[in-house]
Amino acid sequence: MDLTIVVLAAGLGTRMKSDLPKLLHPLAGRPMLQFVIDAARALEPTNLAVVVGHGADLVRQALGEGIPTVAQEQQLGTGHALQQAERVVAGRTGTVLVLHGDTPLIRPRTLRHLVEHHQAARATVTLLTFRPEDPAGYGHIVRDADTGGVLAVVEEVEVAPEQQAIGEVSSGVLCFRDAWLWPNLARLEPSPGGEIYLTGLVALACQGGETVAAVQAADPLDVVGLDHRSRLARAEAEMRRRINERWMLEGVTLVHPEATYIEAGVRIGADTVIWPNTLLQGQTRIGRQCTIGPGAVIRDSTIGDGCRVELSVVEQAIMEEGSDVGPFGHLRKGAHLGQGAHMGNFGEVKNATLGSGAKMGHFSYLGDATVGAGANIGAGTITCNYDGQRKHRTLIGTGAFIGSGTMLVAPVEIGDGAMTGAGSVVTRDVPPGSVAFGVPARVQSKPGTDEAGDIPPEGVERDHG
Repeated sequence: MDLTIVVLAAGLGTRMKSDLPKLLHPLAGRPMLQFVIDAARALEPTNLAVVVGHGADLVRQALGEGIPTVAQEQQLGTGHALQQAERVVAGRTGTVLVLHGDTPLIRPRTLRHLVEHHQAARATVTLLTFRPEDPAGYGHIVRDADTGGVLAVVEEVEVAPEQQAIGEVSSGVLCFRDAWLWPNLARLEPSPGGEIYLTGLVALACQGGETVAAVQAADPLDVVGLDHRSRLARAEAEMRRRINERWMLEGVTLVHPEATYIEAGVRIGADTVIWPNTLLQGQTRIGRQCTIGPGAVIRDSTIGDGCRVELSVVEQAIMEEGSDVGPFGHLRKGAHLGQGAHMGNFGEVKNATLGSGAKMGHFSYLGDATVGAGANIGAGTITCNYDGQRKHRTLIGTGAFIGSGTMLVAPVEIGDGAMTGAGSVVTRDVPPGSVAFGVPARVQSKPGTDEAGDIPPEGVERDHG
């Protein structure tokens, strides 16, 4: 599209009462500014630039590479902000679209309709307007009583008594003819407060006999600016509703959508069922035909097809096809459940892998461990992986059987098919096919024989972490 888009993102946002720049406040798991950038990119503009000011370094960091930014050193109004962008965007396309970074609910279809109307009408200026429930704080649209044409946008502090009843207001989103915009932008006079208002261009265009058009947004929520936390909360509810609606249309069942929280970066496969009080965050990926919840929290994790997560927390973890966790389980960073693996109630896994078909039924902790396929971890098993200074790994072989209450003092290896008796404290490797039991554990050289040897303690008992 022959289009330049400038996003104004320099404001201080004092009404947020926050050290964080207003446009970086999170909405559905992303900075609110990111939604405006995404909507802008959906139009495939020729040029895209962002005007930054307060918290410029943080804003640039959030934007990442590939988006040009220009600085507004002093926040002297929207007109002044656009003047800063002139040197990087002027004269490159026929149309300039100006957006505001605090309108994250703006939809690409709304912007596309605005631009198409502007170009079809051969307008010099086109405003995107709306009718909010409360017009306070917005620029009021003044129209010609006979033709309905736009005469001006009057800021609230300058609204005359006879204009108080005006319900139509400017969203601040405007389209301009590039060749007219830049020389007239330089003509704008500062307000008594020293700020240059971008909406003053509407009056200049009208005075000069230029065509000024207006498009009213079909949904007022699209253009509501989030200048305090109450509006941010309402926008969060609307964004959550949109996200949930999208996934239901994609074939995902949300049993109680109003009690389901899915962030914008999450992806979910068809025929998955999400039960209430579930929170899906970050870059989580969930496969097809899963059952998630109730009461699940999944953050930046990958869940394969046919998995189940019930009343559990999964963070920065991987669950392969057919694996399950819960209720009351915790997969911490680096946890990996292999295909068909099971972790039951009150279990915790951190930086550890359960191989395919391995089972860890309940009341156990595995940290810094690798468990082979088909192994069974008895209730109360703990890998004592921390010696007070360093973490150490535990290796449990394929088909191994770890008895209830076993303490595995890392570093230690349990061989394939080996067994430990209930309550054992294992401080030395257990060879494949052997049985270890006792405190400290004793090992039979072969299963079913009476030959045994002591495994001496290491002196300092290690704790788990």
